[in-house]
Amino acid sequence: MLRDWRHVHNAIVPPAAMTLDEVRERAGRYRLENACLGATLVGCSTVRPPGGEDATATVIARVLPGHRRTGIGTALYDRGLAHARVLGARSVETVVLAANDDGLRFAAARGFTETERYVLPGGTDEWVTLRLTPAP
Repeated sequence: MLRDWRHVHNAIVPPAAMTLDEVRERAGRYRLENACLGATLVGCSTVRPPGGEDATATVIARVLPGHRRTGIGTALYDRGLAHARVLGARSVETVVLAANDDGLRFAAARGFTETERYVLPGGTDEWVTLRLTPAP
């Protein structure tokens, strides 16, 4: 499961490619899931539990390019959002690689608005944090 999650993650966000050990560590803190159509891996998701004063959870849905616009991303997102609510999230954010136009459009279509753009230390790629408005 973790190898498959890593494959999708690294294919969609190569600037943040992870080793299997890094994925294992992440799996201890976050909910990681894969999406398959039959035996074909098509996507993955991450739910970071709520934190901070406003109990903000992060929900990220990733779908491989050949399977986008088929409802898979929506299913991953809806499932992640429901889990964030069970965990007590009062607000929800997502993070998208700025170069991922599909991801930015997907987030905007679900009511997310941009709150921040940044480059990670030592990196060159721009990332976008978006917050769900209104909160769930």
